[in-house]
Amino acid sequence: MTKERIVLNSDLRYVDRGNLLRSRSELSVAKMLSFLTQKYEYDVNVRMPDGQSLKIDFKIRGNKYIEVVDSEEDAIKFKNIREKFPTLDIIAVGNSKYVSRINEIDSLFFFDNGDHMQTGSIFIEDPTLAFDYAHILPLVEKCSVLHGHTSTVMVEIIGSMKNNLVVDFGEAKRIIKETLNAIDHKFFINKKYLQKEDDMHYYVAFEGPKGYFSLQLPKSTTYMLSGEATVEKLSSEIIKLLAPKMPQNVEALGVYIYEGINKGAHIIAGVKKEK
Repeated sequence: MTKERIVLNSDLRYVDRGNLLRSRSELSVAKMLSFLTQKYEYDVNVRMPDGQSLKIDFKIRGNKYIEVVDSEEDAIKFKNIREKFPTLDIIAVGNSKYVSRINEIDSLFFFDNGDHMQTGSIFIEDPTLAFDYAHILPLVEKCSVLHGHTSTVMVEIIGSMKNNLVVDFGEAKRIIKETLNAIDHKFFINKKYLQKEDDMHYYVAFEGPKGYFSLQLPKSTTYMLSGEATVEKLSSEIIKLLAPKMPQNVEALGVYIYEGINKGAHIIAGVKKEK
């Protein structure tokens, strides 16, 4: 009997700017800081007023700190920091089952002790969030022939919180599924290879490592892209399709596309809303 491999969080490695991060939560924070062009230090030693030295996960300019709460120990550590060093400019980012109980939402969120608007991040990861597609990458020898994938998707939604919510999970999942249905079972190709078209078909042609290709493609099953049909480009395309459907409070979106086990792409981009 073939045993299916189960990928645990401990099996994965999260790396950003040469730092080996401990969890997906820390990777999300690092990616968000990078997106906001914030330089950061990782695992920074901070001396407490009682002389004890503690490591805090992230330090950014202005002597501001971020602690990622992924365990009960992290929650206790953050509470001690707040009590012993109340003047330290620090917020926590964590899993609600450790740092708070808000309608039992199992998600990432940001919090501090202030009364001002809070920014939060949730993620939607579900086996049903997947799509099948075919593509050709003429510039990559191994991928320069027609082939296909089944890819699962995780979406990160970042925005200001209202009533302790960024967006309702059910509504977010509905929007994501609707978007993936629009690209499911499509053939993706860079539109620069388009030679001509008629009412029913695209005609594409290109020279690649495996020879000359000339294809007649039904428009109903073809999706033209502004660049090569890489997994990174597909992540960006999904963000472009999701953005107009998101509530006004959503400020940024991140899309992970997994192409097989332990490989894929993650793109995060800001969302501009028309007033």
